Amino acid sequence: MTAFRRLGPAGSERPVVEIDGTVFDLTPLTADIDGAFLAADGLTRAAEEARAGRLPVVDPAGLRIGPPVARPQAILCIGQNYAAHAAESGSPVPEQPILFLKHPNTLVGPDDDVVLPAGSTRGDWEVELAVVIGSRAANCVTDEDALSHVAGYVVANDVSEREYQFDLSGGQWSTGKTFPTFCPLGPDLVPAAEVEPQALRLRSWVNGEPRQDSSTKDMVFPVAALVRVLSHRLVLEPGDLVLTGTPEGVALSGRFPHLRRGDVVEMEIDGLGRQRQNVR
Repeated sequence: MTAFRRLGPAGSERPVVEIDGTVFDLTPLTADIDGAFLAADGLTRAAEEARAGRLPVVDPAGLRIGPPVARPQAILCIGQNYAAHAAESGSPVPEQPILFLKHPNTLVGPDDDVVLPAGSTRGDWEVELAVVIGSRAANCVTDEDALSHVAGYVVANDVSEREYQFDLSGGQWSTGKTFPTFCPLGPDLVPAAEVEPQALRLRSWVNGEPRQDSSTKDMVFPVAALVRVLSHRLVLEPGDLVLTGTPEGVALSGRFPHLRRGDVVEMEIDGLGRQRQNVR
């Protein structure tokens, strides 16, 4: 497996790639894993250089894992893209993708703390498959065309505060989605060629207790359709993230308590790695 990561303190991460257990430093090729690097087919070039032994090896022990994509211009999110989650939310299955936004500065590493806003009583978790856009996409005609613009895939937690999302939002969900730390991402950015996006198991836990356990095959709108439809509503740029929706099993369902300070949230997607956040 090929896994791209960014290691080091927040704001000073170093780009690396792990191939078959060996971690290679990407700084001879690029300062970061960002839109420009992705648009220049950086993932392919970097993997080729690493396999050829032309990049230095690094020891990742003890280094913080940052979000594997730096400075996206946009974080686009899809609501209620699993039928069972729509049902637990009390909503019908959507006929068109529901789009809302997270501010790019919500992005943090996969194991960084999640900080709830002061007075929060309705914090929630959402394990999601995130799509990383690798080239400019506008007005895609076919699903194949849409997928050609995908660089890779990564685990995301679409952290939410439901009071702000529903009661204090004026009807715009983004209000409950845009607090700092509300988008843990990573650990691994895995190239699209190595992932079957509609055959991945997604799971989440809170304090070690299972919450979500589903498959991306149950998406209402699969990845290809989402990218294609979005490309007709806006222009997707390299480095943009598309969070593709969460399956059932969140606190919004009423079956589980909302997040509290001191909780530990974990989530995992097959082949893409595992996250762990302390809530404070």
